[in-house]
Amino acid sequence: MAKEVINNGVGHNVLASGTIVKGDIIAESDFRIDGTVEGTLKCSGRVVIGPSGKLEGEVQCANAEIMGMLNGNIVVSDTLSLKSTAKVSGDVKTKVLVIEPKAIFSGTCDMGPIAKPSVESKK
Repeated sequence: MAKEVINNGVGHNVLASGTIVKGDIIAESDFRIDGTVEGTLKCSGRVVIGPSGKLEGEVQCANAEIMGMLNGNIVVSDTLSLKSTAKVSGDVKTKVLVIEPKAIFSGTCDMGPIAKPSVESKK
């Protein structure tokens, strides 16, 4: 008899390749983008933009790892990591910035302590 598997850990969200979302996204847990987002993303956790991922808009999160494309400003309260395949065009505000060789970054960077992002639902 098969056992039911229950995941009591922290959930995460994934936007699959080929999917396009237009509008604002608010997430209390980690969020991975392999598709396209056109709008604002506010996340209390970690944001990952995969190699095929694209985000056009603003981002606020605790941590971020970018392998794809970001066209817009990003505010990260802890660590922002730009991998070698990243293409970022916009202003960055973060506590810690890690940029791998071959990553493309066009914009300004402001580093220092930042308040943790709070995710408030629109009601």
